[in-house]
Amino acid sequence: MAIWKDPAPASKPEPARFDPPTHLPDLAAAQAAPMRAVETPARESVIAADLSIEGKIEGAGHVRIAGKFKGDVKVQGNLAIDQGAKVSGSVTAGKVTLAGELDGNITSAQHVELLASGALNGDLKAGSLTVAAGSRIRGHVECGWEKDAKAAKPEPGAAA
Repeated sequence: MAIWKDPAPASKPEPARFDPPTHLPDLAAAQAAPMRAVETPARESVIAADLSIEGKIEGAGHVRIAGKFKGDVKVQGNLAIDQGAKVSGSVTAGKVTLAGELDGNITSAQHVELLASGALNGDLKAGSLTVAAGSRIRGHVECGWEKDAKAAKPEPGAAA
């Protein structure tokens, strides 16, 4: 008779089972779907406070001027003229934020924001205008006329 007891035979663990998740989209449907272009935000170009540049700026991005710039600016994005900056030339942009000084015309903008430290010496033509107390304007201002001008124009071929 043995004084020890033989252990019970060890049971083998069952192999791990993998069930694919049911909440994931069908891979074939995802591959067949058309790819959408990823929109990247427009980047901002900066003219630093210690720079003086003469020339022309054109493009689709945003521009921030903290130094001195002499020339025309035509951007589809936003233009910011910082406090202490000076721009001499005409401006066309989506939105213009003026905290510095602009000697020239804003020929076209959807919105112009003239901050307290801002000064405009020239004509302004924009869809809308925000003027802070303390800012200065010398020139002719036209705002909000784009909608009325489009409504007043008869369509081609329309009876008068």
